Amino acid sequence: MPWNPDTYHQFEKERSAPFDDLMQLIERRDGLTVIDLGCGTGELTRRLADALPHSDVLGIDSSPHMLAKTAAQVRAGLRFERAQLEEVTGQWDVVFSNAAIQWVEDHPALIPRLLSLVRPGGQLVVQLPSNHKAPAHMTILATASEAPFQAALNGWTRQSPVLTVGEYAELLYQHGGRNLTVFEKVYPHVLENAEAVRDWTRGTALVPYLERLPADLHEAFLARYTERLRTKWPTSPAFFGFNRILFAANLDSASA
Repeated sequence: MPWNPDTYHQFEKERSAPFDDLMQLIERRDGLTVIDLGCGTGELTRRLADALPHSDVLGIDSSPHMLAKTAAQVRAGLRFERAQLEEVTGQWDVVFSNAAIQWVEDHPALIPRLLSLVRPGGQLVVQLPSNHKAPAHMTILATASEAPFQAALNGWTRQSPVLTVGEYAELLYQHGGRNLTVFEKVYPHVLENAEAVRDWTRGTALVPYLERLPADLHEAFLARYTERLRTKWPTSPAFFGFNRILFAANLDSASA
């Protein structure tokens, strides 16, 4: 997908709050090998590396536009590579992912694959949005189902692969995860208005729709989407509660 780093970082402060919570789940010690799956532009990966002294940290991302911004973050013990999250190999003390695995399909297969990247006694630490049933996201689906957008998309809409917290906990345990921490949290963002909600989703959930729509329908789609959003948020400010799932698991040595 053609990620735009500037659009994504428009709400950088709000997007960094779940990262701060996720960092608290890491069992920290010196000299860890760490991989950050879906590192984006690298600023948060740099914070991850700085919090783990003498560790070797690799950030990977599939977007060349995002990775182009990582050069400023490179230092000894921190590097970046282009790769698909679901194709990564090797084993690591910490497998870390902040707001990335929601773009990968088939989570019942993905979770054991991520655990397979963890060294025995190591840790998987993940945060992902679980906001796919919220008004802003349901409004995207409704807009995509209208003419002329439905025909232009050939009826396509993105169905979220995100599971429930209970399902993640069970998958982690079934595949050797122990010392589980699994929870869902609402992050209460207060945005200016419906247009700000549109701008938030334009940096994430709208990306695959705009990628598939012809360019001459982009403005019409955004205008109709915004019109629908105003029925939910007709005045300012707009309370935009954002659900996210966070989980951490140690790999059981006996299951590795």
